[in-house]
Amino acid sequence: MARTNFDQLLEAGCHFGHLRRKWNPAMAPYIFMERNGIHIIDLHKTVAKIDEAADALKQIAKSGKKILFVATKKQAKEIVAEKAASVNMPYVIERWPGGMLTNFPTIRKAVKKMTSIDKMMEDGTFSNLSKRELLQITRQRAKLEKNLGSIADLTRLPSALFVIDVMKEHIAIKEAQRLGIPVFAIVDTNSDPKNVDFVIPANDDAKDSIDVILTACCNAIAEGLEERKAEKADEKAAAEQAEEAAEAKPKRTRKARKEEPKAETPAEEAAEAPAAEEEAPAAE
Repeated sequence: MARTNFDQLLEAGCHFGHLRRKWNPAMAPYIFMERNGIHIIDLHKTVAKIDEAADALKQIAKSGKKILFVATKKQAKEIVAEKAASVNMPYVIERWPGGMLTNFPTIRKAVKKMTSIDKMMEDGTFSNLSKRELLQITRQRAKLEKNLGSIADLTRLPSALFVIDVMKEHIAIKEAQRLGIPVFAIVDTNSDPKNVDFVIPANDDAKDSIDVILTACCNAIAEGLEERKAEKADEKAAAEQAEEAAEAKPKRTRKARKEEPKAETPAEEAAEAPAAEEEAPAAE
């Protein structure tokens, strides 16, 4: 069953591309027609591409890996933050920090710095600082939170990147490409899809368009997370049953040993043999 349909995408305005003079010829396979100088995207292909991307995202989530959402354009920020947070995935909605992927250890140091400031707040260290030092540290913490707060839980490189507007986020895509990280993206008619592994041809400027596509993809991610949770529960139950069976087996064996008749030793058999011989003549 398709995760979206033609009418749903049409109502959200996913079919509106850019002006003809701004188009990228590489997007020709996804363009249905031109109307009033504006390219119209083929929504039948968009539906198929959303399903393809959603299935891939589901498998990534099911394997327990992270997907990093990137959208620094104004109309996409709030939607991306809401949808990514709903499936517990990291996201970047402020300026893309250069080298975030290719220089990931440095980014992790900045995140650890933010954590250490939080510890200082909790253990009372702040009370020993001057007002000037306190103000500097507070400002530094606010800046780190704004730029890196949403990736605080990202302890290793993400397994995939989901991008809104490949032209605006070209640095992020280049970094992912360099590291071999697959890229999922909403690609408009003015963009080049060649550096994107999973192209979703659609309007990347309209809020409704971004919302309907992200909803379908995040629902798939949520399904993957639920399946992973169910599999873990099944594995845990199977392990507990195996452990119980292993503990019960030796107990049955000991009980069986007690009930079994005791085997006679060769010495006992030899002692009983003369007695049997002596009784034989008496019987005659």
